[in-house]
Amino acid sequence: MTQSPARSAAPSSVSKSDEIVIRVLIVSAFTVILNETIMGVAIPHLKADLGITTVLAQWLTAAFLLTMAIVIPITGFLLQRFPTRPLYIVAMSLFAAGTLLAACAPGFEVLLAARVVQACGTAVMLPLLMTTVISIVPEHERGKRMGTIGMVISVAPAIGPTISGLILAVLPWRFLFIFVMPVAITALVFGILKMRSTNEPEPTRMDVLSVALSALGFGGIVFGLSRIGESAEGGVGGALVAVGVGVVALALFVWRQLVLQRRDEALLDLRVFRSRTFALACAMFIVCMMGLFSGIMLLPLYTQDVLGLSVLASGLMLLPGGLAMGLLATPIGSAYDRIGPRPLLIPGTILLTVALGMLALTLTATTPWWVVLAGHVTMSLGLALVFTPLFSASLGSLPKRLYSHGSAMVSTLQQVAAAAGTALFVSILAAVMLSGLEAGEAEAVAYSDGVRAAFLVGTILAAGGIVLALFVTRPESAEGEGEGPILAH
Repeated sequence: MTQSPARSAAPSSVSKSDEIVIRVLIVSAFTVILNETIMGVAIPHLKADLGITTVLAQWLTAAFLLTMAIVIPITGFLLQRFPTRPLYIVAMSLFAAGTLLAACAPGFEVLLAARVVQACGTAVMLPLLMTTVISIVPEHERGKRMGTIGMVISVAPAIGPTISGLILAVLPWRFLFIFVMPVAITALVFGILKMRSTNEPEPTRMDVLSVALSALGFGGIVFGLSRIGESAEGGVGGALVAVGVGVVALALFVWRQLVLQRRDEALLDLRVFRSRTFALACAMFIVCMMGLFSGIMLLPLYTQDVLGLSVLASGLMLLPGGLAMGLLATPIGSAYDRIGPRPLLIPGTILLTVALGMLALTLTATTPWWVVLAGHVTMSLGLALVFTPLFSASLGSLPKRLYSHGSAMVSTLQQVAAAAGTALFVSILAAVMLSGLEAGEAEAVAYSDGVRAAFLVGTILAAGGIVLALFVTRPESAEGEGEGPILAH
């Protein structure tokens, strides 16, 4: 492919000071995002220690993701209004404070509150990283850089269960947070010393009504999905009401943003969706994040409660897939710079669909452990081929002034999809398992039936991702300094 003059003239690398900024953000983002799934393997452990149910325990992960989904839309405003250095310091301080509170939590309620505080810091870190990289890295190197971000976002939650399993094999659950605490403090101190602001703040105001509608919309939908698993006991009416309230609130949120963006005052500027590439990439993000979290949440439950593996063995089961995503992130990013997104996205979504389908068909009460391992590694390979091209193509298709809104939108949709997927898959598991038990099935058989049903839903969603992948193309004007064609109509 012939390079445009702008691409040929682009610098070969970022400055030394910008390189330090990127590295600080990447290490910090990896640390905070790791906590999205560090509770996954610990759920059976916490159920016994805290005396809570599976549906309630999964809220330690779902509440983390839901809080991020509520806070992340605000980051589009924050990244425009404030310098990046103080934003970083506030985000890491919140995360460190939440980690300390979790380590000292006397019970479930305080632990849940601590996860929410952690999530408030994590929510700022992810769009801060993406916006900074897309702003200071030249176009011809973005694929490789976004590969690193893709590694952070996919590998960190993928190896969370493994780290959790290693710790819980010999130590109480509080050490899940004690382990992270020194890393978080070190990142915070290093950031205070080395971090510098890379943006030019603009005077904007936050629309409080938009924040309230966003929280009510996302919260209602995910809460309703979490109640579906209890519908067999008569809770379906409340679940549907919660989802309905969430849908209405989100519709009002969208209407409010369409009104405010005429004055450039939107909390989350929806003009990012005028880019066809960005819109398709967001749809694929939803599918892939739900697929990722189906494996992260369901497989530890299945391997421990059905196959009888230890917490450590269950965590190690997910390690090869996480390592595969990490090792492939940079090569796939470099491949994106050469060949674009479609040759990577199509095989990636096919592998994801095949993996989820295999798990949906093969998991029983007596399935060998290596089948589970093969399914998870295949799924991880597929996701590795998907995440990096989506990050590069989606944000690269936007004009520069919409970078912060684009990164906030991508991060919001990812976390909503992860939270909804977590709640949906665990709820399907609970509902099908309860039905099987009432029909007289053995517990292990009913449990495996529920897991297969959840993975079947994931397979259907992933198949839709194959269709979407056919239409994602490399952005025609990745630098997007001006308004560009996406804002012209």
